[in-house]
Amino acid sequence: MTPDTPSPRNTPPPAAGRSLVPASAGTSNNATSIAKAATPAGAAISGGARTGTGTGVHVGKVKITTLLRNGRYQLTDPTRGGLSVIDFGNRDDREEWPGKRFTDSDNVWGDGTVRSRQSAAVDAYFAAGKAWDYYKSTFGRKGMRGNGKGPSAIVHYGKGLAGAEHDNDLWFGDGKDDKNPLTALDIVAHEFTHGVTFSTVGFAGTSESNGLNEATCDIFGTMVEFHANLAADTPDYLIGEKVNLRGDGNPMRYMGRPSKDGKSPDYWKPGIDRLDDAHHAAGVANHFFYLLAEGSGKKVINGMAYDSPTYDGSRVTGIGREKAARIWYKALTTQFTSTTHYKNARAGTLKAAAALYGKTSAEYKTVQEAWTAVNVK
Repeated sequence: MTPDTPSPRNTPPPAAGRSLVPASAGTSNNATSIAKAATPAGAAISGGARTGTGTGVHVGKVKITTLLRNGRYQLTDPTRGGLSVIDFGNRDDREEWPGKRFTDSDNVWGDGTVRSRQSAAVDAYFAAGKAWDYYKSTFGRKGMRGNGKGPSAIVHYGKGLAGAEHDNDLWFGDGKDDKNPLTALDIVAHEFTHGVTFSTVGFAGTSESNGLNEATCDIFGTMVEFHANLAADTPDYLIGEKVNLRGDGNPMRYMGRPSKDGKSPDYWKPGIDRLDDAHHAAGVANHFFYLLAEGSGKKVINGMAYDSPTYDGSRVTGIGREKAARIWYKALTTQFTSTTHYKNARAGTLKAAAALYGKTSAEYKTVQEAWTAVNVK
């Protein structure tokens, strides 16, 4: 597939898809039909845009903006750069088949179960819209690439595919046995953010730079979850907790204590660049961000208990997630390059904190303390 256009600041190598979790897909040659709901259409907005309702597997019942064209509704959002969702029919021949557009007669989508193919589409559509909203309202960024164009989210990709990927657009499998789509809010926002990192920095090369890539996507996937503040998906510092990917009821990653997944390090150590999975190398930056935002030690956030340690036993008092995110985004877009590693990231976030809050500020000091607390000096 055609890769994103890289930033002039960096030139990443040609297109590797960015996966949240590695997986392989089988092939089905039968494109599937799209289920239809049966209640009245929502109200008009403008220019063909309409307000509909949807019920997702993970996001619950939500309002969505759709497009009325030729008497039928489409999961296309003209208010968010043409953001759309495509049903891939559980095929994996992405070079040969474009997929099938979701359309509907009544503008009520999905029933919250995997029996309706629309349910996962509602998840992906709503979540990608919330990612768009977060970046626009917080940073003035319009879309993944900043060009005002919304991506396509392709759902029902592959057979039994427990994975999600950014490869120009956003691709989501239905999980093991096609019963648990990888379309949870933080996962969709994670993949959306791969479009942001690819079009700004293009992380590539070492395990540390690739780890920073995955951590950036976890950080902003989490921030989108807090921004959306859904009752059906209470905001937290866990990654992929809704999809139960391993079948053990546990999330994929833990930002407050990354080592809880059994593989990710809490702190930087020599040899981290040899980790074979960038999602594990992300642990150090994920832990840094949690400490910067929330601080160390025991606390309860939205009913979830955390006990975040520090490398040197120090106490870190957080500056709040909004300030922490602004520092990370400023560093991402003005300081990081494709080969940034952890010590570079420390320097870059300090420069970002100084630019935003001043070199004598509490925010600048806490950035120093949080990096030291994960053994990046």
